[in-house]
This record gives sequence, C-alpha cells and structure tokens, in this order.
Amino acid sequence: MTITVTGKAADHIQKALKDKGGLGLRLGVKEVGCSGLTYTFDYAESLKTTDKVFVSKDVSIVVDEKNLIFLKGSVLDFEKKGLNEMFKVENPNAVATCGCGESFTIVESNQ
Repeated sequence: MTITVTGKAADHIQKALKDKGGLGLRLGVKEVGCSGLTYTFDYAESLKTTDKVFVSKDVSIVVDEKNLIFLKGSVLDFEKKGLNEMFKVENPNAVATCGCGESFTIVESNQ
C-alpha cells in the first residue's frame, strides 16, 4: 500500500517546504460534497502516532492511518491550467466523482 507523487508534484512540494518549512505534505480526506468525500492538503509540521509516511521522489507524504482505506495506491500530481494551480489525485479506489470534480465516492473492501 503506497502513495506516490509525480515529478511535478514533488517539485511543487519541495519548493513549498523550502519556503514554509515542514516535514512533508499531509494528504487526507473529509466528508463533504455530493459524492461524499473530498481531498485535503496541508503541510505537516509534526507527526502523530497514527500517521504513516510515504516517501516518493524525495518528498514525504503524511497520511493518517484512518484515511489509508480511501487513498491506498493513489498518485498525487500537480497541474497548472491558466491561472489555476492545484494538486490532482489519481485514486484507484474512487468509483464515482461529482459533476464539479470536488468530491468522490469509493467502494470499501475488506483488504
């Protein structure tokens, strides 16, 4: 079970950590939206006992273990479209997304 990042995402995270400080990017989910879940992004300044750390392309992605079921196997990318910049998650667990693309649904498994 891993979380990986693309080169573009790694570059963005490294630049942000250099400016802001921190141990890595905290990736999570919260309940919201019409499809049920949305991704959350923050910079981790410390680790909790329930955190799992994934290192990909020399950056650390911090995920609370309660969110792993929603994020396992995901790839984190970073994209720029016009004036907009955002992280994009390719999540193999997501079976549906809402029309606006802000939320997603997964099918939970016993794995």
